[in-house]
Amino acid sequence: MLATTPFVSGLTVYPVKSFAGTPVDTMTFDVAGPLGDRRWMVVDQDGVTITARKHPRMLAALATPDRGGVRLSADGLPSLRVEPPAGPPDVAVRLSRLDTATRAGDAADAWCSELIGRPVRLVWLDDPARRGMSEDHGGTLDDPLALTDTGPVHVTTTASLRRLDAWAAEIHDERVQRALDAGEPAPEPRHPLDMRRFRPNLVVDGDLEPFAEDGWGRLVVGDVELRFADWCGRCVLTTIDPDTQVKGKEPLRALARHRRRDGEVWFGIQMVPVRGGTVRVGDRVETTGR
Repeated sequence: MLATTPFVSGLTVYPVKSFAGTPVDTMTFDVAGPLGDRRWMVVDQDGVTITARKHPRMLAALATPDRGGVRLSADGLPSLRVEPPAGPPDVAVRLSRLDTATRAGDAADAWCSELIGRPVRLVWLDDPARRGMSEDHGGTLDDPLALTDTGPVHVTTTASLRRLDAWAAEIHDERVQRALDAGEPAPEPRHPLDMRRFRPNLVVDGDLEPFAEDGWGRLVVGDVELRFADWCGRCVLTTIDPDTQVKGKEPLRALARHRRRDGEVWFGIQMVPVRGGTVRVGDRVETTGR
């Protein structure tokens, strides 16, 4: 088999935190990461962030970039275009290193409340520089951070996903065999793990060893240069099927067996832009170690 130079196989932007991502062919980066990525989030009446960890239906909602704003859509709801609000931050929020955001308006609040089934607000972050990264995740307060949890650019590889899926298949086969030995019903058939569970911005394919990204220090693709910030600890959000919104055990069960350290399980890396620019699907990826 011919070796394949690493290349970008997928780009995804997530305008609203915890909503489904929108695949794109071209992505523009600035110092805060992909333009438009996670600049919006849903909060309750006390300013606490609402996520798909407790409200999986959020993963069935789509926020599509639309002429500077976003268009919200979900089954059973009319689509709604929302413009970035023009006023100053006017909503107290309870998010690390951020105390205020700007309310998107009555129509957006009503749409999100209907989606989630409780009164909530949609808010917008006017400037990621107001938040900044945490030193605990490889950055400083001088590194702008939108509303993502830890880092501005999340990178994964298909080689790692294939290995993880093989581990999950092994565990499933073991469970089937135990059920047969015990004369019990076999577990439900498994489905291959989908990269959407991990919500990456940039997916790299090509001739790579599984988890090669663990050792990357720099990544250059298109006009963009990224530096390593941190490995990505995974949470229960990855166990929610992106199509059915049903929770399961994988991939955390397989990661716990093979990728556990320091009390967490790990998949993918977080990176910080050193130089902004444009990336396209198919672009060659160059990496260096740390």
